[in-house]
Amino acid sequence: MQSFLLKQYVKKVKVSRMNTNENSMEKLISLAKRRGFIFQGSEIYGGLTGTWDYGPLGVALKNNIKASWWNTFVDSREDVYGLDAAILMNHKVWEASGHVGGFTDPLVEDIKTGKRYRADHLLEDAGIDVSGMSIEQLGEMIKEKGIKSPDGNELGDTRTFNMMFKTTVGPVADDDSVSYLRPETAQGIFVNFKNVVDTMRPRLPFGIGQIGKAFRNEIAPRDFVFRSREFEQMEIEYFVRKENWEESFTMWKETMIGWMKKIGLDMNKVHELDVPEADRAHYSKKTIDFEFDFSFGKKELYGLAYRTDYDLSKHMEHSGQSMEYINPEDNKEKFIPHVIEPSLGVDRTVLAVLSSAYAEEGEGDDTRVFLKLAPEIAPIKVAVFPLMKNKPELVAKAREVYEMIRKEIPQVMFDDNGNVGKRYRRQDEIGTPKCITIDFDTLEDATVTVRDRDTGEQERVATSDILEKLK
Repeated sequence: MQSFLLKQYVKKVKVSRMNTNENSMEKLISLAKRRGFIFQGSEIYGGLTGTWDYGPLGVALKNNIKASWWNTFVDSREDVYGLDAAILMNHKVWEASGHVGGFTDPLVEDIKTGKRYRADHLLEDAGIDVSGMSIEQLGEMIKEKGIKSPDGNELGDTRTFNMMFKTTVGPVADDDSVSYLRPETAQGIFVNFKNVVDTMRPRLPFGIGQIGKAFRNEIAPRDFVFRSREFEQMEIEYFVRKENWEESFTMWKETMIGWMKKIGLDMNKVHELDVPEADRAHYSKKTIDFEFDFSFGKKELYGLAYRTDYDLSKHMEHSGQSMEYINPEDNKEKFIPHVIEPSLGVDRTVLAVLSSAYAEEGEGDDTRVFLKLAPEIAPIKVAVFPLMKNKPELVAKAREVYEMIRKEIPQVMFDDNGNVGKRYRRQDEIGTPKCITIDFDTLEDATVTVRDRDTGEQERVATSDILEKLK
């Protein structure tokens, strides 16, 4: 049994080679499947909507992105501390944060088929601006405009749907055993605020950073990995004095922009939106969304929010534990810090990176597809080829060069499958910045051919200089 999407994969792989006008998102999905970046979750059973598996190259790209983020936002700073909080938490955490009562999306059902959709998405697809609309207003607008389901049927009343995955912990299912798969990583940071303060003795301003999985029972997952039910977040909660929040907000905004450039995002496709009050989360006093021009529209990529002291105050109220910060320079001064939150999604970053990097040259069967990935995050940094696989002396020398590079650059690939031209095309498609070919001249003068992915230019380099050239 195959899902519709998987059946389309096969078709897309063929079409992408013949039709250069194919939709760019379809091309990305095809490449991701064909080259081992991203597969549909539970593929052999027809898939599970809203879940995706990262293949060998996808997980390498993903890990490189996370490592780059961690280096920029945590390791390179003296004022940020790392954390890895549990996915399952006491249900009281989510009651205090407001998620149990208010973490909802507007749900509407097809009266005939029973299929469920997000009311705001249906209106947006019809070209209607839903900014600031309440659940009731969305329902009224659907009726007023005569919006039908994608199957052309009447829609029922719009209602709220809590997106948290509910489960139980332990052998007995009762009210005390209820838990949830966390819908965000932020609360794990807030409930550990005092632990970090007590163990690390930080001085304000300081932050706590975390990379981790989050889960949301999306009504209608869509747009590849952009909106899924299981995803990964990279977040900082940066604690400041109330009077200094604007300074820190600006600092993190500049840091986020600098990192986007570093990982190779097309900054012409990045837009900054000052979110109006009606559309901000209940805890936010100011939020900036960084939006990206995906092929399916301009959508939120990252967020930067001033969360005030909302979260720490709520946890202090509900837990009975003090969340006050005591000024080490004046033990009499106690206050609840305010928070700046740079929030970045790993999966959306992967999609934006691939969208930015995808490029084509030529026409028809001669079209060259390549990913202009920043070398820092490319899953394979360099590939090594013997000119001919049936010449033992060339293969042996290529293996020698490969092992030399691998000691310094672990993300290197040995490739002797097919002719050199096909290998170049294959490496171009996965974004490998440099390819090294060992030929008969190598055996004579100890030089190799180094080819650049973006320009296709080649140059001879001494084997003793290869590592310096690559670095």
